[in-house]
Amino acid sequence: MSESGGQRARLRRYPELPVWVVEDHQEVLPFIYRAIGSRHLPASNISFVHFDSHPDLLIPVDMPADTVFDKETLFGELSIENWIMPAVYAGHFSHVVWLHPTWAQQIREGRHHFLVGKDTSTTTIRVTSTDHYFLSDGLYVTEDLLENPKPLQLDVIMVKPYKLCHSQGENDAMSSAKKPKLALEDSENTASANDDSCSEGLGKDAVTQRRDHTCLRPSCSCSSESQECQTAVSTGEILEILEKRDAFVLDIDLDFFSVKNPFKEMFTQEEYKILQELYQFKKPGSNLTEEDLVDCVDNRIHQLEDLEAAFADLCDGDDEETVQKWASNPGMELLVPLVQSLKKRMEAPDYEMVHQAGLTCDYSELPHHISTEQEIEHLIQALHTVLKNFPKPTLVTVARSSLDDYCPSEQVETIQEKVLSVLRSLYGTLDVHLVYSAASTAS
Repeated sequence: MSESGGQRARLRRYPELPVWVVEDHQEVLPFIYRAIGSRHLPASNISFVHFDSHPDLLIPVDMPADTVFDKETLFGELSIENWIMPAVYAGHFSHVVWLHPTWAQQIREGRHHFLVGKDTSTTTIRVTSTDHYFLSDGLYVTEDLLENPKPLQLDVIMVKPYKLCHSQGENDAMSSAKKPKLALEDSENTASANDDSCSEGLGKDAVTQRRDHTCLRPSCSCSSESQECQTAVSTGEILEILEKRDAFVLDIDLDFFSVKNPFKEMFTQEEYKILQELYQFKKPGSNLTEEDLVDCVDNRIHQLEDLEAAFADLCDGDDEETVQKWASNPGMELLVPLVQSLKKRMEAPDYEMVHQAGLTCDYSELPHHISTEQEIEHLIQALHTVLKNFPKPTLVTVARSSLDDYCPSEQVETIQEKVLSVLRSLYGTLDVHLVYSAASTAS
């Protein structure tokens, strides 16, 4: 028996699929670690399938890498944007699939291979990826600086919403979470003929055989070409990987279906524009040498450190002399009108929050798309379409993301119930734990 086969044989099985529903996304990690400890998940080589409007793939900037080996300390260090990569460095996740809606495009589509390890110069976790997502946070280092490197395969795939035919009634649309009318094309020739129209991300490089290129389409038919009625998600290669793995975790953030940028409501349009100017990350050109990339990251780190120091100083006192002192630095002139505007609107501006908002204004804005009921329904259909072609996960984690206002609070309950309905339709009885409500309910 192979080592992988032996590990698979030793893994325990849950009698019913556990679904852990939390509020803040990093709160799911202890339940994943618990499943590893109870041998329901392997300690390594886990695939992590992540539906979200945000990648959540940043890294706690100053956290020592060895913190990952003290899980209780680790859990206290994490936040919503940086909880996945520490599990990669710890050796648990080796494959992450970020499935994102059309309005979230923070990382380039397709397949990324890079290393996650300990930076020997700072003892923090860093990566060798040169994607702007990592460069803009100062997380890139050259491979020779990494100790204990762990290879990561990151697949980034856009999920297009299922568009209901105009001929379908509203009742059909509203009941579709329980009775999805979705099917794979049975013909390989049909899939091949439609490669150009239904390929996203990995699909562009996938072969046309059905196992390698799964082009998902609804089974309804439209009487007119103008009535678009399709969803396109390339999942064939992902399916192949998941079937070879011992186990995988399915993770869903409810802001995948509808998302807000909460900082846009905290600041005026002009203030937000100033933050974008102050914190902007100038994308480097192509074909850069390692030295160019290192210089780019060093400049970015210094820019962010200066801004952090400025706003920390303003927390102690935002008198005109302090503001002018920092505004005299190159690139920080706009601090003057920003502070003036904030002080006009509020007695004591929260400059730490201002800095946190600024950190989200680098090369792209945070996603902001408050979905209509129909748009939510289309994405629920798309979720069902993707998942029905995957094997059954070992466990499911769900983040509501409503208290911090990423998933609109007026929509979160409806979205959650629709997601649970999809999971029940696919996997039968669930063992649902509503952690956020301090109550555990089995359904």
